[in-house]
Amino acid sequence: MSSRMIKPLFDRVLVRRFTPETKTKGGILIPDKAQGKVLEAEVVATGPGTRSLHSDKVIPCSVKAGDNVLLPEYGGTKLELQNEEYFIFRDGDILGKFE
Repeated sequence: MSSRMIKPLFDRVLVRRFTPETKTKGGILIPDKAQGKVLEAEVVATGPGTRSLHSDKVIPCSVKAGDNVLLPEYGGTKLELQNEEYFIFRDGDILGKFE
């Protein structure tokens, strides 16, 4: 799977978390243990959406590729593709979208 990209199914969203800050504005290096978990990510790909319970219509995902989103602290499925870490979340698990 090293040269392939994943296309999420249904209401799943593939994201790449932003890298944590390793230096403060004053130039002090932050040790790995002190770095907080990064809750912001960029959407890489989305699935087509989920089917409505009352009809056969597909409800599209609320985010699209390129959006910056706010993630929950825990959750998601971790993947490593092309030596980069990606996560898959359900569309409903994403907390918000930055504009």
